[in-house]
Amino acid sequence: MGNSMRGVYTGLAQIRRTVFREVARLAYESQSGDFGWVDELPYKIIPGDVATYRESVFLERAIVGERIRLAMGLPMQGVDKPARLSEGVAEAAKPERYYEPPLINVIKFACNACEEDAYKVSDACQGCLAHPCREICPKGAITFKDKKAYIDQEKCIKCGRCASVCPYGAIQHRVRPCAAACGMNAISSDEAGRAQIDYSRCVSCGQCLVNCPFGAIADKSQIFQVINAIQEGDEVIAEVAPAFVGQFGGKGNVDKLREAFKELGFSGMEEVALGADLCAVQEAEDFLEEVPDKQPFMGTSCCPAWSVMAKMEFPEHAHCVSMALTPMTLTARLIRKQHPDAKIVFVGPCSAKKLEAQRKSVKSEVDFVLTFEEMAGMMEARDIDYAKLTGEGSTDFDVASADGRSFAVAGGVANAVVNAIHRDHPDMDVHVTNAEGLDECRKMMKMATKGKFDGYLLEGMACPGGCIAGPGTLQPINKTAGAVKLYAKKAPIKTAPENAHCGLLDELERDAYGKRAAADAVAETVEAATPSDDAAHPGA
Repeated sequence: MGNSMRGVYTGLAQIRRTVFREVARLAYESQSGDFGWVDELPYKIIPGDVATYRESVFLERAIVGERIRLAMGLPMQGVDKPARLSEGVAEAAKPERYYEPPLINVIKFACNACEEDAYKVSDACQGCLAHPCREICPKGAITFKDKKAYIDQEKCIKCGRCASVCPYGAIQHRVRPCAAACGMNAISSDEAGRAQIDYSRCVSCGQCLVNCPFGAIADKSQIFQVINAIQEGDEVIAEVAPAFVGQFGGKGNVDKLREAFKELGFSGMEEVALGADLCAVQEAEDFLEEVPDKQPFMGTSCCPAWSVMAKMEFPEHAHCVSMALTPMTLTARLIRKQHPDAKIVFVGPCSAKKLEAQRKSVKSEVDFVLTFEEMAGMMEARDIDYAKLTGEGSTDFDVASADGRSFAVAGGVANAVVNAIHRDHPDMDVHVTNAEGLDECRKMMKMATKGKFDGYLLEGMACPGGCIAGPGTLQPINKTAGAVKLYAKKAPIKTAPENAHCGLLDELERDAYGKRAAADAVAETVEAATPSDDAAHPGA
């Protein structure tokens, strides 16, 4: 899993953020029905006639144009036919508009057409006398030309033995950064050598889009629709994932965040850690009731990319992944009880949550999903300096527990569930294993299906490091992990069962379609990633 660029503020990150900021700023400022500004935006973001990153300023503007459309939740246009950038914007401006699939998109003319999987000899080759690379190659693919090793790609079977024996490290394994980051093996090459996504496999974890150094992969946003709902005077309430700590600069301070949302026009803000507490209690109850009598092990439910992968690839063990409602959905249902007509916006680190919110089999009560990066664009658009806010705000609910706030870091979910089990069974020995990254999650599930983890609680996280490494995060992963842990320690209650709202669990699960429908959401989530000719999805 490539994570080398994470937390580094590159020129690419700057372009992404500039697009979000400008779309947000103009959504706040534009008069209803006037969308001419969309066509002018690429010229504002990429001024002048000299290219900075690409071979031409025209290509730079075309790529930014596609990013603008995706940031507004619109499909890409391509460059093979004349089209106005603002085409379809009026339709997208409707607050109840949802993403048209696919969610994750390859901007083809931004793609570098990286080699998919090849061993190549670099200039470090010394043409040594021993020629260990040639001797070890099982297919005779290596010869020497002008005292340098040469690999015949037709004969090479990509076993990597040559690279392992070269004393100079001169043989490099070249892979697409996006494909290396994809734990679903969903990325291959099209006929022009550019990346393409197999949407029947993609679970929208978003790791490809943060690991592409050319910025050729992007997901769709609802930043435009959220601001339209605010501008139309709707009651709009944010629920913010526990990974928010430190994302916007400064230390974890919920009151500061509440003030920021208020300045953005939101009516209120709550912590998703509240729902995390309820989720931990539900999973503890399910584990006690079902493992090992009804099922050999239980996987956690809160990461949609992990749970969809597990159910899709191990269908005969799909029932072993918890059916508990996720923290996002439980928090939204808590808010909905007090604010029946509000638009609820989940703000977090995750692109897969954008699809989870659209599921029809489990009513999420979430109207829109934004990432922290999209939220940062909104704050820049309104000139909000997070560090300078004083932090004033109120909440409908009590604060969450330390364990609920720790859901954002790998290992935190399992720890919260174990602590919840220990409330009534203090001496029970609960076996736990956890995996980060979909490749590791798959290995964990394989071992579990072979009986290696009978009686265990399995925690799966699609992003290496947990939610703090989601594609919508802004800060280095290790830095955020430390910030979340410090913030969790300040919680006045320590474990999930101490949360006063746990008594509402049964009622919240009965709302809408009930929790046991969660198993049905797998095919639907993958389907929602797949391109279709339908108009927008109806509300979740």
